[in-house]
Amino acid sequence: MSLAAEDLDLLVFIRRFEEALLDLFAAGELSGTTHTCLGQEYIPVALAPLTRDDFVFSNHRGHGHYLAHTGDADGLLAELMGRDAGPCRGVGGSQHLFGERFLSTGVQGESLPVAVGVALHFKRSGQDRIVIAYVGDGTWGEGAVYEALNLAALWQVPLLVVVENNGIAQTTPTRLQLAGSVEARARAFGVGYERIRTMDVEQIRLLLAPCLARVRHEHSPLVAEFETVRLGPHSKGDDTRSGGELEALREQDWLRAYQRSEPERVAAADVRQRRRVAQLIESVRQQPLSGWEPSDVR
Repeated sequence: MSLAAEDLDLLVFIRRFEEALLDLFAAGELSGTTHTCLGQEYIPVALAPLTRDDFVFSNHRGHGHYLAHTGDADGLLAELMGRDAGPCRGVGGSQHLFGERFLSTGVQGESLPVAVGVALHFKRSGQDRIVIAYVGDGTWGEGAVYEALNLAALWQVPLLVVVENNGIAQTTPTRLQLAGSVEARARAFGVGYERIRTMDVEQIRLLLAPCLARVRHEHSPLVAEFETVRLGPHSKGDDTRSGGELEALREQDWLRAYQRSEPERVAAADVRQRRRVAQLIESVRQQPLSGWEPSDVR
């Protein structure tokens, strides 16, 4: 496994950013709740260069999506710490972010019908753009997902559904809450499907680049399912898994894999990104708290 310098820095930055959020939450410095993407950071990092001008729909576990696709670390932390400089002036919080090409929601499955509508708009208006919708394996228990897939296939819209299958829905193992498979569900609607098992960023791009070209130019919707791991708790400190199970998952961590293959580069990146996160936190702490009032809505 080998990484470009910018990919390595971004991966390690997101990891240390997310770890810092758990500490900030414990210290009472975050506004609202938080769900980290520990273990899943490589997915948006791999996809972001392939989708520069496209629209992203994210979910409750979306910090990595936001950082990789927008690069706005200052704005994200300001939002999470309830500062006025956040993209939603500090009142959207961790799960509800809005930007020029980014929208997230904490309601499972809610974004997929909206994503189909935006993709249909791109198609009808002749824009060379696609929509990326990130969902988890637990989202496949929502009826809105199937309504959206039905219309995506019927209307042939440029939609990429990224499934981050981390094997657990909140605290319930996927095997106990999902019958059949995501693949069978996608194919039942005539939607394309790809399974990605690797954590290698470059391999992911090589695999998905031609698939995304078809989504973009042929308006063929696609479900890309990543077999990944969730190293952190569902939200804050509510992890019900055993120590042995968590250690087995850590052995699958992309960071450990890169530490084994390129220890010196990873160690140097870690020093840089820990420093960057610390500086970012101190900078945001100095910013004014949100001054948003309900009367600001026009």
